[in-house]
Amino acid sequence: MDSPHGAAVKAEDFGLRGPRGWAFRGVDVDAAPGTLIAIEGPSGSGRTCLLLALTGRMKPTAGRAEVAGLPLPKRMGAVRRIAGLGPVPGVNDLDQALTVGEQLREGALLQRRYEGPLRALLRPPGSRGKEAAARIDAALASAGLDPEALPKGLRTSVRDLDRLEAVRLSLALALLGSPRLLALDDADLKLSDTEREEVWELLRSIAAAGTTVLAVCSQAPEGVRVVRTAPGAEPADTADTAGPAGAEDRTDDDTKGADDALAEAGRA
Repeated sequence: MDSPHGAAVKAEDFGLRGPRGWAFRGVDVDAAPGTLIAIEGPSGSGRTCLLLALTGRMKPTAGRAEVAGLPLPKRMGAVRRIAGLGPVPGVNDLDQALTVGEQLREGALLQRRYEGPLRALLRPPGSRGKEAAARIDAALASAGLDPEALPKGLRTSVRDLDRLEAVRLSLALALLGSPRLLALDDADLKLSDTEREEVWELLRSIAAAGTTVLAVCSQAPEGVRVVRTAPGAEPADTADTAGPAGAEDRTDDDTKGADDALAEAGRA
């Protein structure tokens, strides 16, 4: 039985083919709720497409997969409702014109809308603001972002955040909806070694609290479940790693296919 908090992620021979080739293919995953899963591979190997497919935002074309028992692609909408997106460039970028506080308040308002008008109307008007503030505080704590440590607190402009602070803010926004599956792209991009360790420790803590985490990276740390999208990649840990089948058949079109699939499949 799936956990009420995290979501089990399973896939068998999972793939997505675009007009000019495969974005990814032959991926196998079997992860329990509350697992930290690293999607590892070089840029252009289909990592982001796999992330979006497993969160119900891109339609796969091969194999089988399910998240929290919901089959893909048949229940893509249901998977989207339980899967939160952290930073994914080009999909849910932070608004550079807003302050941190404005970005969080906007996220809380959107979350209220997603919950449905009837549920919102049933709550007393005065309780909505308190509930939103409590939700924001909890999300910031889980993402490890302390507003007091920012130059101007919540009035700090999003454009003035450093890379690590921006990652934490994006994760906080995703956590506002208490997702069962949390996904983020480029988890180790433009970070120092120390900052990378901080991000992975943060993701471990989120997974340990029960939320399943999918994180795209160029190189995964030790001790996490690894899924590789790189052509010809060999598993580093056969117990915890799933790799692509048919890698020897890949061509340059496979790399192009990742870009094509992202454009063709659409985003939700």
